[in-house]
Amino acid sequence: MTDVNSAEHLYRVQKTVWEMLNDRGYDVSPIFLEKTLDEFKEEYSDIPDRNSLTILAVRKVTQDKLFVFFLEDEKVNAQSLRHCQERMLQQEVRHSILVLKGTMTSFAKNYIAELQSKLLIEWFQENQLLINVTRHTLVPPHFPLSDEEKKALLDRYKVKENQLPRISPEDPIARYFGLKRGQVVKIVRPSETAGRYVTYRLVF
Repeated sequence: MTDVNSAEHLYRVQKTVWEMLNDRGYDVSPIFLEKTLDEFKEEYSDIPDRNSLTILAVRKVTQDKLFVFFLEDEKVNAQSLRHCQERMLQQEVRHSILVLKGTMTSFAKNYIAELQSKLLIEWFQENQLLINVTRHTLVPPHFPLSDEEKKALLDRYKVKENQLPRISPEDPIARYFGLKRGQVVKIVRPSETAGRYVTYRLVF
């Protein structure tokens, strides 16, 4: 296990974040996706300051912006969140991802819940991002459907969305893609007879 303050640890975490943003449809340069550990150290040093890792990403189609904050706090409290909230409001960003070195207090979780009508805030522990769950050999490819693709699917098979198999929004894959209730994800699995078979799941 790597030291949580080491360049190697934070390099792996940030690499997964860049891959996640790319898979969510944000504009991510190949430079970030292909960055090596040595290049990371050259840019951020052997013991990086988490504040320097902050990312502001822009979605390709809608141009919506998203902040990724890497929080140093051992226990994230409401004061830490207010700082993130101020950055978001200053740059008119309504969506952010918090990457936590430590834990989050129950008061901070309640504070986020209160903000959800105005701001969308997700959070991950760093140890959840050391490995990209979607790149695991046992995880089949997942493809979130757009609203138009979802409608076409339901029309083609003449089914209602509540007739589809379900996936929890807390599932690691659903969290990786930022899936919300009502969205549908396409899953492509290998098949010995057909080559592959496709299933769909509704986030409930």
